[in-house]
Amino acid sequence: MAKQQSSLEKMGLEKSVLTGAALSELIIRILCDVQPVYPSDGAYLYCQTESNQLSLFQTALSLLSNSHKTKIFILQAGPKNGYPGFQKWQHELHKMRLPIESVDGIKIDEAVPLNTLTESEALISFAKLKGYRSLFVVAPPFHQLRAFMTAITVVLREYPALKLYSHPAFTMPWQEEAVHSQGTLKATRSELIHMELERINMYQKKGDLASFDEILTYLNNRR
Repeated sequence: MAKQQSSLEKMGLEKSVLTGAALSELIIRILCDVQPVYPSDGAYLYCQTESNQLSLFQTALSLLSNSHKTKIFILQAGPKNGYPGFQKWQHELHKMRLPIESVDGIKIDEAVPLNTLTESEALISFAKLKGYRSLFVVAPPFHQLRAFMTAITVVLREYPALKLYSHPAFTMPWQEEAVHSQGTLKATRSELIHMELERINMYQKKGDLASFDEILTYLNNRR
């Protein structure tokens, strides 16, 4: 009995080590993703609270002002769960000298709860309808891992031909408190990293999020 228990513990340890290695590789590759060979069809800015929106706006401006000339997509919804809403974001982006015609909205049913998964579903459905080939995924660095993983999870299910590229938003002070998670959670951005990892673990156990290996396989096969 003791020998069997030792064997099971060893198997569990090996699985933990392999999972940790896959997560470490994935984090690095998502935060330092390669750029698409061909121009992207656009960049989607994941909904954020006012605490974190500036980093996304600065990133959108950077994407449009360099060789990645692209369209900027934001969620076409009213203020909800901490997200200031499409009109407010469009106005703020225009104030930063982003041409208003460069910003398009992605519709979502107002009755649908607003979260990273429903955003991803709206994004991928829109991309499939438009026949897009590639998109940038943009979220604050502490949220980028889960946002990108969620988007790929939906792609694998709904539109495997779509190539997603990770483009983390500019970094804001890590020890500064920020409001996150549908406007209900307040913590430093460094603390939010750990909370995001806990959510990834929880959603993977529920089957709502692809495994690290599945995400890595997608990246390895992406051309």
